[in-house]
Amino acid sequence: MRLYLDDNLTDRRVVAQLHRVGQTVVLPAEVGHAGASDAQHFVQAIRHTAALLTRNYKDFIELHDLIHTAGGHHPGLLLVYLENDPTRDMTPRSLAVAITRLEAAAVPVADHVYVLNHWR
Repeated sequence: MRLYLDDNLTDRRVVAQLHRVGQTVVLPAEVGHAGASDAQHFVQAIRHTAALLTRNYKDFIELHDLIHTAGGHHPGLLLVYLENDPTRDMTPRSLAVAITRLEAAAVPVADHVYVLNHWR
């Protein structure tokens, strides 16, 4: 799967784990958008035909709703919820595993929103 990582998930350990399981990763800094607005990150994900991976679920769900209301499309939105408990928060490895499971299930990703916490 091709993934665009929001600024809040660009940690090198996350990127390394995603690469280990065969994911293609687009980073905001690589395309000149580090620190950009959420809307600009979604635009970049769409331009790169990459599902957007973020911990900022509230703002991106609103953008998803806006896109659909306007009759548009996007490559997918993958959300990570913080549990506010370090023993339950998703690790870089568990993120990679969840994405692998999502892919293996062959569910449609484009135009959909998935919470990766449910795919651990």
